[in-house]
Amino acid sequence: MNFVAILAETAGQATRITEEAKGSIVPVNVIWENVTSLNLLEAMTFISFGIVCLLYGWRLFKVLVIISFALLGMVLGTIAGQRIGGEDSQVWGGVIGLIIMAAVSVKLTKWAVCLLGAIAGGILTAGVWYAAKLPDEYIWAGGLVGVVGGGMISFVIFKISVMLFTSLAGSGLLVTGALALLHLYPPTADKVWELVFTKHWFLPVILFVPTIIGVYIQNRFIKGSRDWNI
Repeated sequence: MNFVAILAETAGQATRITEEAKGSIVPVNVIWENVTSLNLLEAMTFISFGIVCLLYGWRLFKVLVIISFALLGMVLGTIAGQRIGGEDSQVWGGVIGLIIMAAVSVKLTKWAVCLLGAIAGGILTAGVWYAAKLPDEYIWAGGLVGVVGGGMISFVIFKISVMLFTSLAGSGLLVTGALALLHLYPPTADKVWELVFTKHWFLPVILFVPTIIGVYIQNRFIKGSRDWNI
């Protein structure tokens, strides 16, 4: 088999894997597009903020809650504005949704944190479902278990929800930035692409490991802090 045939076979395999990822319920292709859209400075910024969230999320959780809900409100407002008034209303819908959700998160901080803790639990268990190669169409079942469990734990022990969602957010930023750096470095770019698209365990593992480390470190910091007020 000559070089051209090998190249054609490799390209065909890559196309097939990408098409399978597009047809999957898990948005691997969207995740990869976000990773590859980052430049060097953006990747380093993601890594820096990710480390800060992992280590000191317990100090910054109120700000992170407001930012999270503001972004959620912007997305929902943009969608609502597009459906109600078309493209011209997208911007206003996004601005109004951002303001409303940010205000709600300020007034109901503890409830907002518990909701984010439940969502974080759902992401973790859905990731376990995906890593185990269970049917994608039922991944919502795995996520629902984490939402219920994470929500219950968050309402019982508030600081767990703080550590969980801030660590997961920090891990997400750190992993995104690290993958972007590896993608920008030619010797590792193809290997990273292969791991993301062909190994179901890869994304959950690299997301969960920093999250667990972040929860552990934050718990140690909180125990040693006398002025942390939840």
